[in-house]
Amino acid sequence: MRDLDSQVPYWDAASATKTFTHPLHLPWLEGVDKHAAVLDYGCGYGRTLEDLGRRGHDRLAGVDTSPGMIERARVLLPGTQFAVLEAPPRVPWPDAGFDVVLLFAVLTCVPGDDAQRRLVAEVGRLLKPGGILYVSDLLLQGDERNRRRYDHCAGSFGGYGVFETSDGAVCRHHSREWLSTLLSAFESVADRTITVATMNGHESTGIQILVRKPGTA
Repeated sequence: MRDLDSQVPYWDAASATKTFTHPLHLPWLEGVDKHAAVLDYGCGYGRTLEDLGRRGHDRLAGVDTSPGMIERARVLLPGTQFAVLEAPPRVPWPDAGFDVVLLFAVLTCVPGDDAQRRLVAEVGRLLKPGGILYVSDLLLQGDERNRRRYDHCAGSFGGYGVFETSDGAVCRHHSREWLSTLLSAFESVADRTITVATMNGHESTGIQILVRKPGTA
């Protein structure tokens, strides 16, 4: 039986071939010190961390459930701290260790409501008071292809917006209302709608959300 909220065999098989495209919105990071501790949760093969490193950020870390993805990331960024998550969403690092956490196209890979809640709670544990969480993910799509697969898979995977891709991944697209509820423990800073290619090359509507953990460092 597959663990739909981690799907490690799928991501290991995909680790050599998939390309991820969610962009960093640089104005949101202008106030982040280059020495701030940044965690990319669900870092995949390290693409976003590589981009941050090129821009001078020097305290970078990444975690992922897929050993294959982490192996590829370590080749790409040999000086960066990486870890494979053995018991997701738990990260084996102390509380309040990071100034910034990135969740880029991660929620889409974690289809269950409860699993998403646990993930966001773990991110909250890892962030320092006043730290920022930067989410980039996919919204419910309005085109016929997506509506058809939402309807087809709703009974199988426990909710509208959850579907199976042609190559066997179970993914989720989100309503704005759900994302707002999911992140309600944080203070809203900014959000924007984007157009982004999915990992299988389909142009889709996404959302980027910047929130802050309450408190001060």
